[in-house]
Amino acid sequence: MVISAAINKYVYIAINRTFTEDYFLKYSALERRTTIEEIEHPIIREVLRLHPIGPFVEVVSLSDIPAGTGLGSSGSFTVGLLRAVYAYTREHATVAALADEACRIEIDRLGRPVGKQDQYIAAFGGLTCLQISKDGQVQVSPLMITNETLHDLEEHLLMFFTGYSRQADQVLEDQKTRSEKGDPEMLESLHVTKAIGSQIKEALERGDTAAFGSLMNEHWQHKRLRSTSMSNDNIDRWYNVGLDNGALGGKLVGAGAGGFLLFYAKDQDTLRQAMSREGLKEVRFLFDLEGTTVAVRD
Repeated sequence: MVISAAINKYVYIAINRTFTEDYFLKYSALERRTTIEEIEHPIIREVLRLHPIGPFVEVVSLSDIPAGTGLGSSGSFTVGLLRAVYAYTREHATVAALADEACRIEIDRLGRPVGKQDQYIAAFGGLTCLQISKDGQVQVSPLMITNETLHDLEEHLLMFFTGYSRQADQVLEDQKTRSEKGDPEMLESLHVTKAIGSQIKEALERGDTAAFGSLMNEHWQHKRLRSTSMSNDNIDRWYNVGLDNGALGGKLVGAGAGGFLLFYAKDQDTLRQAMSREGLKEVRFLFDLEGTTVAVRD
């Protein structure tokens, strides 16, 4: 069971017909390729293998948030690219189908040791509870919170960039291997995390955001024990500075080892000042309730 939230930071994908018989790809790098097999970007390559819309095609990607920072940019990119391809071919796909196909591309075809929460929250949006069964089926339901609780979270959740980026695959591979081997310590940690997730769901649905903040702290303390690469001295120090300056709890978002520190703080001004003194930049956000969307230009 996973609780996820989508925020108003986006990956933008544009697909355009060109006059040259190749694939022109613009992301953090530039590629001009004659065949799909030559494409270096693994997600673009696999999506175009499944949906051969080219050549004579240009794919452009822009992102509000850099890759490798724990905010689900890879899952968002895959969902967004699939949504753009379906719009380009004027085919319909449900958000559930988009999320499922994105998971199959990243997990099955590319073999990445990731979960399904990033793809599903990018597709569905909102504050969402995901129940994932052992056979991989995902049941999606909205978190039943009031508008007052929603606005409280938007006001009191603060996110700061640590300056570190990392490849999630490197952090998650050890966790995946230990889990599949039945490592007792790892499995117990994951069971505790799931239980905390259930407690967070109950706290938010009854409007107890202070309890949510405390549970965030409990979650992070368990999570950081899974791997020595989960955190580092600077991140630990910044986290403790946060707790000493108005935060009730927090966590490093994503797989760990870098990215963004997310705090729940009743005293936002004191926390902002403390993080500013530490040189950490805040990224302000609101929740996105729509999920992936498309705009078609004729």
